[in-house]
Amino acid sequence: MKPSFYDLNYSDLEAVISQNGLNPSVASVLFNWHYKKKETAPCLEKISKQSSNFFQQNFDFSLPEIDTVYESEKDRTVKFLFRLKDSHKVETVLIPFNNKYSICLSSQVGCAMNCSFCFTGEQGLKRNLTTSEIIGQFLQAWRWLANHRPGEQRILNIVFMGQGEPLHNFDAVKKACEIFLSQHGTSIGIQKITVSTAGYIPGLKRWRQEIPGVNLALSLHSPVTEKRNELIPLNKKYPLDEVLAYIDEIPLQKKQFITYEYILVKDFNDTPDDAKKLGTMLAGKSAYINLIPINPFPGSRYTCPDWETIENFKAVLDTFKIPTLIRGAKGDDVLAACGQLNSNDKIWLSNTG
Repeated sequence: MKPSFYDLNYSDLEAVISQNGLNPSVASVLFNWHYKKKETAPCLEKISKQSSNFFQQNFDFSLPEIDTVYESEKDRTVKFLFRLKDSHKVETVLIPFNNKYSICLSSQVGCAMNCSFCFTGEQGLKRNLTTSEIIGQFLQAWRWLANHRPGEQRILNIVFMGQGEPLHNFDAVKKACEIFLSQHGTSIGIQKITVSTAGYIPGLKRWRQEIPGVNLALSLHSPVTEKRNELIPLNKKYPLDEVLAYIDEIPLQKKQFITYEYILVKDFNDTPDDAKKLGTMLAGKSAYINLIPINPFPGSRYTCPDWETIENFKAVLDTFKIPTLIRGAKGDDVLAACGQLNSNDKIWLSNTG
């Protein structure tokens, strides 16, 4: 089986070209063709026939197949179910905002973290995605927009908040970020990429040296050990205080923050006392809080607090002078909102028709 072209970052590609005696300019030509122009046909412009033939003969340029698409009638969110070569499936979400899109990428088929508020955790971990399967989600979503919503193919933000724990698949996610950031390719701005983690310390240990500049988001969800243990079982192995110690060591650029995500669950972690403990924990840090009223999924034991409770929670955090946003649900009518992704075929058949 041929290796995928989309598994190569720019330095990998330059090495392949050098090792095979090809013109060094081929690297920028190919990245421009497949990433900036997002072409699928073989590149024949500004490249010799020898170089073009070499890559077509030695690399696979296919991408994950779009199996099913569901569009939210409420807010035009788009959820994709991608079929991979081994027949595993994974979900990706396009989230519209101000005539642009953010894309929520998956990094694994399923997830090993087993967070109780997240539908993906019920799948368990099937396997890691390759870099090409991560990149493929972005490219295929862009092409879908070009075909179905022409003129709207502006995906300006990338969030690794889909299925899987990104730092549990560190190498593939790191390389995908390098490709997205490459000035020769998609040229996504460094602060337009956010990687979310439940607090996987082996990945955080590598973060500081290996992925500088990219935004980090922590699924915090409770400052109380017992409550966080229930929501995020990983907390028992990697306690929150240790996680925060590693995050505090990450160098931040000017005006850059760590985002702390907080799922609000009715009668569980939504009291003013919970808010006070959260504010006390994050006070003085370069922090930004996303409050996320929980999005129930089939079989979930949790429900969403009422709006007054949510606003009261935010009001307490405001006294700590920490920037806080209540994040509204998008795509929840097609199980595309935060915590609702699950690529099990039975789920798709029963919930999206």
